[in-house]
Amino acid sequence: MPRIAEIEGTPNPNAMKFILKEPLTWGIPRSYESAEQAKGDPLAAALFAVDHVTNVFYVEHWITVTQDGGADWQELKRLLAEPIRAAPAADVESAALAEAATESIARLAPEDRQRLERINALLDQEIRPYLQSDGGDLYVLGLEGDRLNVHYQGACGSCPSSLSGTLISIQKLVESIEPNVEVVAV
Repeated sequence: MPRIAEIEGTPNPNAMKFILKEPLTWGIPRSYESAEQAKGDPLAAALFAVDHVTNVFYVEHWITVTQDGGADWQELKRLLAEPIRAAPAADVESAALAEAATESIARLAPEDRQRLERINALLDQEIRPYLQSDGGDLYVLGLEGDRLNVHYQGACGSCPSSLSGTLISIQKLVESIEPNVEVVAV
């Protein structure tokens, strides 16, 4: 059962980041934008059962919960802590699933796989650490020709600066190694 080490605000005033002492997953991000999407995930479903929750994102040792702006964070944090503490910590089987997730890259043509690996390495180095420190992340959905489809997760998913400043920064960064690639948030 994960113990909460710390609770932090994020740049998104409607999102809160819970840092845990034990991992919830081994590298496999879980992102849900509705209770309907979260039905197969007991932790996310329990969090969506709390009034005002609009988004749940978790990976490794942290979880970000976004609310609709209608709740007091002090009360909401107390209600959210219960299902988080009751959730099981990640097991070794989850690590094998993380490895299997990287196999989707193998389905791309070799030159596109190499391009995507370079882009992901750049995002890992220059973008993701900052997004993760703010309770969010960026998931690359795919590379289709010269279009890189990305999806913001966690606190970044509903943060106004994600679709303005951050996306522009990502576009400029990606252009430094792939000048013709357009970055599109979906």
